[in-house]
Amino acid sequence: MKKINHSFIVTEFESREELESEDNLLLQKAIEAVDNAYAPYSAFYVGAAVLLENGKIVTGNNQENAAYPSGLCAERVALFFASSIYPDVAVKAIAITAKAENFTIKEPVAPCGACRQVMAETENRFDNKLRVIMMGEEGVIQVVEGMESLLPSAFHSEELKKEKR
Repeated sequence: MKKINHSFIVTEFESREELESEDNLLLQKAIEAVDNAYAPYSAFYVGAAVLLENGKIVTGNNQENAAYPSGLCAERVALFFASSIYPDVAVKAIAITAKAENFTIKEPVAPCGACRQVMAETENRFDNKLRVIMMGEEGVIQVVEGMESLLPSAFHSEELKKEKR
């Protein structure tokens, strides 16, 4: 038996003022996107903003549905929208934040597993590390460089291309 330890670095900022101006702007766009979320069932409103290599920013927010699996997270809405209007432009960074009706979110909002996999695919598609900026309503802001930090055992397309022996 062999144990493998996956470790990664998270950079924490006490406030938005500590962020680089580009990250702060991206986070502001994610905050604005929260207001357009459709979350009548969870009352948990998520906004995401994607910065593309061409400097464009594309936003998305969670879109719930009475048939729960039919909804979509903010991160995937933003990434898929960005890909649909700029199909050949790499994603440089994504900012994620949220607010809730019934409580205050005091921890950075991290993407769900499905969103992490889509983010890993986006990173692989363009061979470009993705910067992920995560914030709650209060508290620290966390930043990670590259999806290996958030999804160390991602499923990669190479797995689909193997042949039987």
